Amino acid sequence: MTTLFSLLDQRAQKIDSLLCVGLDPHPSDLPSQTPEAARDFCLRLIKATADLALAYKPNAAFFEALGPRGWEVLAEVIAAIPQGIPVILDAKRGDIASTAEAYARSAFEMLKVQAMTVNPYLGYDAVKPFLADSQHGAFLLCKTSNPGSVDLQDLPLGGDAALLMLYEKVAGLAQEWNINGNLGLVVGATFPDGLRRVRKQAPDLWILAPGVGAQGGDLKEALRAGLRADRSGMLIAASREISRAADPRQAALRLVESIRANRQSCWSEETLQTVEPGLSAVLAEGLLTAGCVRFGQFTLKSGLVSPIYIDLRKLVSYPGVLAEVAEAYLPLLRKLKFDRLAALPYAGLPIATAISLKTNWPMIYPRKEAKSYGTRVEIEGVFMPGEQVVVIDDLATTGGSKFEAIEKLAAAGLKVEDVVVLIDRQSGAAEALETANFHLHAVLTLTQLLDYWECTGRIEAEKIAAVRTFLAGESQSVGH
Repeated sequence: MTTLFSLLDQRAQKIDSLLCVGLDPHPSDLPSQTPEAARDFCLRLIKATADLALAYKPNAAFFEALGPRGWEVLAEVIAAIPQGIPVILDAKRGDIASTAEAYARSAFEMLKVQAMTVNPYLGYDAVKPFLADSQHGAFLLCKTSNPGSVDLQDLPLGGDAALLMLYEKVAGLAQEWNINGNLGLVVGATFPDGLRRVRKQAPDLWILAPGVGAQGGDLKEALRAGLRADRSGMLIAASREISRAADPRQAALRLVESIRANRQSCWSEETLQTVEPGLSAVLAEGLLTAGCVRFGQFTLKSGLVSPIYIDLRKLVSYPGVLAEVAEAYLPLLRKLKFDRLAALPYAGLPIATAISLKTNWPMIYPRKEAKSYGTRVEIEGVFMPGEQVVVIDDLATTGGSKFEAIEKLAAAGLKVEDVVVLIDRQSGAAEALETANFHLHAVLTLTQLLDYWECTGRIEAEKIAAVRTFLAGESQSVGH
């Protein structure tokens, strides 16, 4: 059976567009304050954009404000939209289950729209009626585009939520509730960081993203932050940018072409097969900007000459990038069981500190050298023997430094099963640790970063090729 998501997927692929045209007959845009003027306004937009629109989004409020005839006109406008183009009624309904059922019947049976914007504040039982039929569905208000959204949606949640913001919790719940392929999210293009966070929590869902244009949202940043791994999964909503243009069709065409160009610049098909959906463009770019990754000829501790050098100790001078790095660890850490973070000096210390400040998870660290004075401890921080710790470091190369730290932690009576790093250089650490019954978890592999930088043209092709050749040689050495 065709689901709402599959309908969106099929049309997006067929017309190569992510544009959602808003049908918002503002009183100031109408020649007269009559239902017929609102109807004619919308019909002109539909005629001009029917081959470009992935979906239409009529705003119920502007029709309701015109009285009983306005509601009739809304039905006429929806009926005029060509078959096969999804219609999302922007009504932001939210009420107890029985009332929600009535709203769903009104939208799906009477107005015959395919989806509706819904307020999740009342919980799952109030959302469920909109999801009962997989051919219809809902877009939950998650991180809305208005400035006041921070008042409630950005509230941090404590406890097991590890300081997720409220809107991130909504995104995670929507991912769980989307069992019929018909539940999406509303996330404003005015908050690209919000889009990134939501996409991490809900990698599969369609996102309705209003706010490009009149509200100040940047299209390129929104797409970079919110696209799924398949370069789809976003509805870029636009209303006034099109309806108030001298030529609405040309305005819509320009926007569609801009969406296409930016999707292509963000990702390539080959890269999408290797780069994790959660790879943050801001993080990949930030590592270059902070000088944490350099290309050239560098002698490593092992004596090998490498065409790439990664130095994450520089992160301490770039708090914005450091914060992004800490955030990137959280999806991995939330899947693990531990009592404390165990940071490895030196690069792992600021990273683990940033994680601890975000989550309130306590931290300890093994010293590189034992103190010859005072308490002469080898493990700094408060802990109890028998507790489980997760080792936090910046890189994994051969695994040698991890084994040294684990030995100190074990000598203090602590249990270690997992090691989490930002980048796995793919030089044998994962295999060495696994042999000793430890598990390496990496936010990124060096290969994924290379794929991204090559795709976006940030690093010259010959430099990327040199690093790949070097990695292949290291891999063969590990294999022997």
